Amino acid sequence: MKSIPLPPTPHQPQPYAGPPLDQVLAQRKQFLNPGLFLYYQQPIMIVEGKMQYVWDSTGKRYLDGLGGIVTVSVGHCHPHVLAAANAQNATLQHSTTIYLNPNIGAFAEKLAGKMPGDLKVVYFVNSGSEANDLALLMARLSTGNYDAIALRNGYHGGSPASMGLTAHSSWKFNTPHSSGVHHAIAPYPYRGHFGYGDPDAGVKYADDVKDLINYATPGKIAAFFAESIQGVGGFVEFPQGYLQHAYEHVRAAGGLCIADEVQTGFGRTGTHFWGFETQGVLPDIVTLAKGIGNGAPLAAVVTTPKIAAVMTQKTHFNTFGGNPVVTAIGKAVLEVIEQEKTQENCLKLGAYLFAGLEKLKAKHKVIGDVRGKGLMLGIEFVKDRATKAPGREECAQAVENARELGLLLGKGGLWGQTIRCAPPMNITPADADFLLAVLDEAIGAI
Repeated sequence: MKSIPLPPTPHQPQPYAGPPLDQVLAQRKQFLNPGLFLYYQQPIMIVEGKMQYVWDSTGKRYLDGLGGIVTVSVGHCHPHVLAAANAQNATLQHSTTIYLNPNIGAFAEKLAGKMPGDLKVVYFVNSGSEANDLALLMARLSTGNYDAIALRNGYHGGSPASMGLTAHSSWKFNTPHSSGVHHAIAPYPYRGHFGYGDPDAGVKYADDVKDLINYATPGKIAAFFAESIQGVGGFVEFPQGYLQHAYEHVRAAGGLCIADEVQTGFGRTGTHFWGFETQGVLPDIVTLAKGIGNGAPLAAVVTTPKIAAVMTQKTHFNTFGGNPVVTAIGKAVLEVIEQEKTQENCLKLGAYLFAGLEKLKAKHKVIGDVRGKGLMLGIEFVKDRATKAPGREECAQAVENARELGLLLGKGGLWGQTIRCAPPMNITPADADFLLAVLDEAIGAI
């Protein structure tokens, strides 16, 4: 493959002086969960990051095209976020919600100010899994109903309840944690029954939610969970009108509508600050994680005062959720998003990348579909465009080739057939050109 130079950066990484890769890999195999997986045939060890770039233990630099799994929203070790974390670490690292601290209220107010409608009450937790667990609990308490509906091909976390909501076989364990959860057909225009050319696709996919309520539940449900764009499922964007009609069916059955914004939030789609806004809907509960803390263990549930009131029935607190350090970080992340206009960057460079990916699709027959919004783009591989047979091996090889050329990407989809491209929201036009050039070379070399 032809070498492609990375855009220049003023940052000079520290020489790595830690244990060698082989030793770290051996420790991992002996002492860590054997279920942990590695992306590459030859593992890499990332030891430093600065903004959109990371360095491995050999000193090689990469463009982080996955943002640490859509987590590093404003750049690795962003100076403003780093300064907020360091200042708070130097004064008070921990204070539970049973005491007052100015950070948690200030961040909650700023975060609630970004939400539309009556979504003004915030609960802080530590991960997206916790956030979705809490959202499900709130819905069941608030409605008095138990059953929930989620989507096939969706992902909502790694705790027992959130794994029950998940309907992606790679992430589901065969254990009884799915009681009361039903899964609707994924509104997946490329592979579903109703394709891109069907103007009523959104209505038709939403009809399956209505059918589930009528035939698989008691007729009353507690909640409907949906990512605004499916993440692990391969950055699947729903047809317009889907969430609007699905929400109507859910609310008619007494349920609450829950938007999982773990990967789509904070301006990543470019056109809107929240992914659900791209569908013109207003959820009852929103769950947030990943990019909210730019890598820190921070997540949140945002809801209305009426729904939040159900949590006063019993004692409720979270020992670490909303601690001074992570809330200082979260507030700093929002400040960077505002000051650096990262949403505008997502809109501009997302459109540029999408146009470039469409050109690659015309050139490379292994690309079956290109989709997404802003800096959340999916490239689905097929063995044959007519049959749409999933191109799992082709996708894996493209990711391997891109890594060799200095670009880190993600995989997704039910068969691991889709490249997920979601870099930090601060990438530059030069980074976008590099990304497209590497993909062209990496896919061409399959």
